[in-house]
Amino acid sequence: MGAMEGLAKAELDCAPRAANVEAMMGELPRTALGFEERFGSEETCVAFLRAQRWRDGFVCPKCQGTRAWRLRARALDECGACGHQVSLTAGTVFEGTRKPLRLWFRVIAQLLVSKSGCSAMDIARQHGVAYQTAWTWLHKLRSCMDKSGGDKLTGEVEVDETYVGGEDEAKYKGRSLRGKKSLVAGAAECRGDGIGRIRLGLVESATAAQLCGFVAATVASGTSVRTDGLQSYRRLSKNGFEHRRIVIAIPKLAAKLFPRIHRVFSLLDRWLLGTYQGCASEKHLKRYLDEFVFRFNRRGAHNRWSLFDRLVPACFKSVPTYRELTAKASLQIVAT
Repeated sequence: MGAMEGLAKAELDCAPRAANVEAMMGELPRTALGFEERFGSEETCVAFLRAQRWRDGFVCPKCQGTRAWRLRARALDECGACGHQVSLTAGTVFEGTRKPLRLWFRVIAQLLVSKSGCSAMDIARQHGVAYQTAWTWLHKLRSCMDKSGGDKLTGEVEVDETYVGGEDEAKYKGRSLRGKKSLVAGAAECRGDGIGRIRLGLVESATAAQLCGFVAATVASGTSVRTDGLQSYRRLSKNGFEHRRIVIAIPKLAAKLFPRIHRVFSLLDRWLLGTYQGCASEKHLKRYLDEFVFRFNRRGAHNRWSLFDRLVPACFKSVPTYRELTAKASLQIVAT
């Protein structure tokens, strides 16, 4: 067995998902105590991660073999045909980590179950890791919450934009805040008097190209889109949307005419101020928007712990490293 010789081994059966993956994942917990009992050892965390990666059974990336040997307490599989070793954490959020998976799982659970999220300082204090490590972990996890390219909004949708961050100065109001705060475009589905799903995106300016581009990326073609009288939105009717343009003569009436998206913007401001003390820099603001959208769109989950099962599968993707997160680079404007 090559490098696996002399280690505890168990053959990985490539049975259908119902017989293999479901048994390995087990029933998701509903309480903090249940979570600790479910993921209290490194072995169970590795088994859960393995089940998530090989949902349809093991397939060797080198020879396409379907049988492998696995280590129970390490995230490593070896193909039974060619001996190629496959790391379960390679190309994932966990790649290169020196911390146990059970610590990662606890941090993910805390981030998801907490109603308003948690800051890097919270993670550092409660789990005994360096602030730099906690900060990097959270940004990596937020990168996995990105819904760019996901299902687009449908039905009737309210669209507007707002300014976030920066210093509040009384002499600046409305769109005169350009250059002093970050411009965020938002879209919210109308579900009766309530709000359905939402999308938020960081845009460079309130131009037709930026705002109509955000709508095209997040709202399904043919949808009824309600906006204010900003000229930049006039192109929507030519882009395949049923555009309802409402000119607001009195600015104070905007919140009444567009109650859903304004409620979303208000909650976003309160969340950024309450959880992160308003310290979300423009460079990383998109990831904070990703987290807010992920939370908001799953606010009705009956079991908050089920969000763990939603996020972990999304962790099988390449994410920014600490060096990339802290590098001086141009701001990426991407709608989410």
